[in-house]
Amino acid sequence: MPTIVVDVMPKAELLDPQGKATTGALARLGHEKFENVRIGKRFEFQVAGEVTDAVLDEVRQVADDILSNGVIEDVVAISVDGAPVADALAGEAR
Repeated sequence: MPTIVVDVMPKAELLDPQGKATTGALARLGHEKFENVRIGKRFEFQVAGEVTDAVLDEVRQVADDILSNGVIEDVVAISVDGAPVADALAGEAR
C-alpha cells in the first residue's frame, strides 16, 4: 500500500516558539552546535490502490485547505514512499 507524506512547516519569516524552546533546551544539555531548530508537522496517508495524478491533486487540496494554515504555514514537501513529488507544490497559491 503506497504512502503519501505531507510536510508542513511554519513560514520561514515567522518566529517558531517551539523550535526556539527546543534550541535553548539542546544548548542547556550541551548540544550547542544546533543553532536553529524548526518544528513542523508530518502527515502520512496510506492509499488503497495506485497513486495517480488525481490522488496527488486531492492530497494537495487537502494539504492546502485542511492540514496547513496558509497565514502562518507552508506545505513544504509531498512525497510518495519517500520519493519527492516533483510538482508537489505547483499551483500553490501561497
